[in-house]
Amino acid sequence: MADSLSPRTRALLDEIEQLKAERNAAVLAHYYVAPEVQRAADHVGDSFALAKLAVELPQTTLVICGVEFMGESMKLLNPGKTVILPEPGADCPMAHMVLRETVEQARERYGSDLAVACYVNSTAEIKSWSDVCVTSSNAVAIVRALPQRHVLFIPDEHLGAYVAEQVPEKHVILNQGCCPFHANIPAREVARLKAAHPDALVLAHPECAADVLALADVIGSTAEIIAAAEQSDAPEFVVVTMDGVRAELARRTEGTGKRFLFPEQARCPEMDKITLEKLVSALRQAPLPGENDAAAAGAPDAAPGAADAPDAVRGFVRGVSVDAPLVAPAKRTLERMLQMARR
Repeated sequence: MADSLSPRTRALLDEIEQLKAERNAAVLAHYYVAPEVQRAADHVGDSFALAKLAVELPQTTLVICGVEFMGESMKLLNPGKTVILPEPGADCPMAHMVLRETVEQARERYGSDLAVACYVNSTAEIKSWSDVCVTSSNAVAIVRALPQRHVLFIPDEHLGAYVAEQVPEKHVILNQGCCPFHANIPAREVARLKAAHPDALVLAHPECAADVLALADVIGSTAEIIAAAEQSDAPEFVVVTMDGVRAELARRTEGTGKRFLFPEQARCPEMDKITLEKLVSALRQAPLPGENDAAAAGAPDAAPGAADAPDAVRGFVRGVSVDAPLVAPAKRTLERMLQMARR
């Protein structure tokens, strides 16, 4: 793979390695970003796995190759570290698709017998309105374990509908929100690929619409899709999630001859905004060790409101911050998820 790199790409990767060492920085990348950005990362994973992992990392600066809500979650769980997004304009449309009135009306109607379960793909503000966060891999288990019978699931109606189907004993209330990129993958395209490749397993993310999920052999999170492909003996797979995961699938199954087929529409334009050039620029502008006292101390229990304070980052690259009133309630939903997941 190294031999196929252009001189430009090789030079950028070399500079990134040098800058990471100089800035005491770790680069974390989502599965959906470009393969060359994943190659530059110290760790590749889904959004919440990276946020949890970052707590254990020794580096005082975290550069998150992903969308804005990922940076917020990272900052909530790592308040004493500098968190940087190489492309602050990369955002997740679904992360904003909830009205405060929707939550308030549900609480008024169902009272103490309502829990608000918030998909981790959401803003810190929306998390702060909620009782617990969930991921696509643990949503079913956490909703099932909640003591309340009524559960308002926000913001993704497709993941919420999948959870409702798996947990029929609960009254799951859906919100009108979705990932437009997963939701726009048409079932007819998946059916076409399935018909053309009858020996292929169909692996689909639960952010897809119900008619797509009905065609799937396996429904799971990005990490679960990767694991299913790695463990299966099938020769081909129709992968119904964002095309960026192709790089990790190829890496995990190298030498097996497995083929991966993606619908043409399966791209995330927000993740595509993140490039090696922007990653280099972010690292160049990151604080040197000692420039940010809180980060240099690596203090996991920084002063109250620390996640509200902007980090010392020069130029156009923005250090992630979370408004002070949102820090405690938003972080509580993440921590409750971690507690419930350990049970």
